[in-house]
Amino acid sequence: MFASALPSPCRLRFRSKWVVALRTLLQLTGLVFLLLFAPIAISGSDMEVVASRNGELIEVRARATVNAPLAVVWGTLTDYERLPEFIPGIKKSKVISRAGTTSTIEQSGEARFLFMSIPIQITVEVTERPPNIEVRRISGTVRFLRGRYETEVLGVEPALVQLRWIGAITPEDDLPPLIGEALIRASIEQQFFGMVAEIERRQALRQTGAISGTRQTSQPNVSPATSSLTDRQTMSTGSGR
Repeated sequence: MFASALPSPCRLRFRSKWVVALRTLLQLTGLVFLLLFAPIAISGSDMEVVASRNGELIEVRARATVNAPLAVVWGTLTDYERLPEFIPGIKKSKVISRAGTTSTIEQSGEARFLFMSIPIQITVEVTERPPNIEVRRISGTVRFLRGRYETEVLGVEPALVQLRWIGAITPEDDLPPLIGEALIRASIEQQFFGMVAEIERRQALRQTGAISGTRQTSQPNVSPATSSLTDRQTMSTGSGR
């Protein structure tokens, strides 16, 4: 009676495969969960990136406090053609036209997460409206992209600026909910990390007097009181304006 209740070696092997697969799935799901909701910190700055799904859109909010004046932050954000030098995932970034404060930029690269890699080729319109920089998709392999960088001066001595990214994206490929959110969050996190690290690197060079040949942009003429826009602005869900 007891012998008949024991699983055969074949059944044990079959069950073991499912146990391993289930364990792997649980580990991957746990990793995805951690990547989705765990904040990270870099150097002397605090940084947080959160992603959530809203229908087909994956909405991402990122923020960091950087030890640099607004002029350095703004100069780095608008150094469009040098983005591949310090932004992970971007291999090409070329300004193809300028009209006043609006630039049209062609970019290509890839978004990576674990074993996944999605090639990206996109043309975006970037409009500088101090204290913000607005970005929207014109064409490309991303079905939807709209967002903005926000800057808020927190202090002058020492110089502190809070940098925020608020945006929404829909990749071309239909991805499982958790995987899609984790992929986009990881990609935005890496790019945001790269931007913040470059801002602080340039500030360190500036303090030692070794200014690199970056695009010179004037500091936005805004006061701390007006340099913060509310996060409750509602983003359009269309590709155009």
